[in-house]
Amino acid sequence: MFQVKNLTITHKKDLTTLVDGLSFTLAPGDRAALIGEEGNGKSTVLKLLYDPAMAEPYAEWTGEIVDKGLRKGWLAQELSLQELELPVWEFCRRSPAFEEADPRTLDRAARQVGLSSDLFWDQRAVSTLSGGERVKLRLALLLLDSPDVLLLDEPSNDLDLQTLEWLEGFLLSCQVPVLYISHDERLLERTANVIIHLERLRRRTVSRSAVSRMGYARYVEERASGFQRQEQLARKERAEYDAKIEKYRQIRNKLDYQLGSATRQDPHNAALMKKKMHTVLSMGRRFEREKENMTALPEWEEAILTAFDQGRSAFPAGKTALRLDLPELTAGERVLARNVRLWVDGPEKIGIVGPNGTGKSTLLKLTADELLARTDLRAAYMPQDYGDLLLGDKTPVEVLAPSGRREDVTRARTLLGSMKYKAEEMEHPAAGLSGGQRAKLLFLAMVLNGSNVLVLDEPTRNFSPLSAPVIRQVLADFPGVIISVSHDRLYLEQVCMRVLELSENGLRQV
Repeated sequence: MFQVKNLTITHKKDLTTLVDGLSFTLAPGDRAALIGEEGNGKSTVLKLLYDPAMAEPYAEWTGEIVDKGLRKGWLAQELSLQELELPVWEFCRRSPAFEEADPRTLDRAARQVGLSSDLFWDQRAVSTLSGGERVKLRLALLLLDSPDVLLLDEPSNDLDLQTLEWLEGFLLSCQVPVLYISHDERLLERTANVIIHLERLRRRTVSRSAVSRMGYARYVEERASGFQRQEQLARKERAEYDAKIEKYRQIRNKLDYQLGSATRQDPHNAALMKKKMHTVLSMGRRFEREKENMTALPEWEEAILTAFDQGRSAFPAGKTALRLDLPELTAGERVLARNVRLWVDGPEKIGIVGPNGTGKSTLLKLTADELLARTDLRAAYMPQDYGDLLLGDKTPVEVLAPSGRREDVTRARTLLGSMKYKAEEMEHPAAGLSGGQRAKLLFLAMVLNGSNVLVLDEPTRNFSPLSAPVIRQVLADFPGVIISVSHDRLYLEQVCMRVLELSENGLRQV
């Protein structure tokens, strides 16, 4: 049994309370999804539960973590640059469990995750593996240690559609408790049976957590209907209260008038009127106490995203956006695909899929290079690695208002505020923000630039499952051209007009 009691986490730098009073218990068979908006402390919670020393440099905590004698398996969201540069076999040897395992045990762990045990001894750098191979390899190394609980930070990131389906099966068949973060709503719907929701309300100054032992779809539905019932009851109580207060004011005003007249003309009657006034004032105090006990209007954390200007971002129907013909798509000396033809006319929205390692991001980068050089359109590129665009110590305000003019800075702050950025976060280096906060920043930059062609590599990968529906709707309503790579199944269904699959034989419509 893995138990957390009254966990409160505070950020050391700005004393922000990330998590307040979180308690839950995990037992075998539990697949608990940790959800919440970007920057709400989800990864910090996982780090703290695995090893408090990992969060110690930037966070303080109180509460109790009951995990004595439990072996915990931890899957970090990303590998370090040093780890990515290691040969696979050397990366594996860093695991004590791998060093101690016999060939039969290694083969069993590899088969559990759908890999060949030969991969453990591969000479290639870890960085050359596909996203799916990296996740499976790391999970295999965790399983060698026979963990009692698994803590997985974004295991679904960078996975192709086939590997996502494999991950669903892995989670459903897992015998030990699993606590995981994922932005893939389909994965959550199909695997989670416990939802742990972290929120930050009132402009991200108040933290709230909720633990529900139910599936994700049911949680979202019951949460919405619960808020609706609470709002209806709260508004009914307020309407009844307002009616009583209005009647009370009328009575008091009438007594005030009568008391004033009686005091001047009839002292005896004035004493009676004062007793009546005392009774009325008591009634008023009772009404005030009732007000304090009224049902509160529901509070929830909304994912607000500004919309693109329908006029500036429009792309003429039928106008050529892209004519890209590649006899070969290469990465270094390696040929990834042949006879790649990508033709796009306005205002199409294209989604590109395919197994990991087929060159989708390489193709998208070539597409971006060509479109960004054009002067007859306004293209914007959002790569998977935001660090390429948010280098150095620039703050979000400086990214959105490079001119430094007062009116531009004011507009940037207003837009960032609409996206739930706190004042302190506007002054943090953008490179140090969470993935979702950086993604929102890049979207705002596209809006401000009036882009009418968007080249997007996994646009929803860093948005929470509560933000992602808003992002999808914004992109579905975008009046320009979108050329994107995505493994988000809902994004492909709701945004893309055409879905193309990249293989070694080029692109084909699916």
